[in-house]
Order: sequence, then structure tokens, then C-alpha cells
Amino acid sequence: MFMTDESIFLDYVGDNPRMRLLQYFIEGRDFDYTLTDMLNAGVSWGTLNSMVPKFVELELIVKTRKIGRATLYKLNQKNEAVKHFMSLYDKLILKTLESMQKKVVVAA
Repeated sequence: MFMTDESIFLDYVGDNPRMRLLQYFIEGRDFDYTLTDMLNAGVSWGTLNSMVPKFVELELIVKTRKIGRATLYKLNQKNEAVKHFMSLYDKLILKTLESMQKKVVVAA
């Protein structure tokens, strides 16, 4: 996962709990997460409890399985909106990496 103090993705889409959670799922798009895991997105417990059902309703994330009492969720990569967000994220990260590479080449 690509983690920095500043997020180029959040600079473009806005830094709010909804976008932070979406970015968290995009960065770990191949994994599923419990609500407790999602706290790593920088979103409060109360906010998570209201956002996750909304994300499920919008089909941005899907329930994948249950482990004990915990339900796990994963990014719904078949959703058209999610595809666009992933594309934007990937392009912004690539742009940032290319910019960093040019700075390294110039400095050398």
C-alpha cells in the first residue's frame, strides 16, 4: 500500500471521512476488512458505523464473509463508480511517482 502523510488522491477528491475510507479500500483493494481494521483509515468508530451500511447500499463495498461476530468487507471492483475512483487513484499515484523519478534523475 502507498501511504504518505499527504495523499495526492485526497488533495483531488477532498479530505473527508468518506474519501479516506474509500482510499483505504482502494489501497487494499485485494483484501477484506473488519470494522476494526477500517479504523486505520483515520475515521472514527461512530462515523464508520454510519458509513459502512451506506457504502454497502451504494455497492461500493460488499460483505465477503464472517469470522466469529465480525463481518468482513471488500471493495466492489465491479462497480462502475469504484472503477473510476481506482483509475483516478492509480493515475495520480503514477503521476506522483513519475514526478519523483524526474527529480531523482535531475539531482543525479
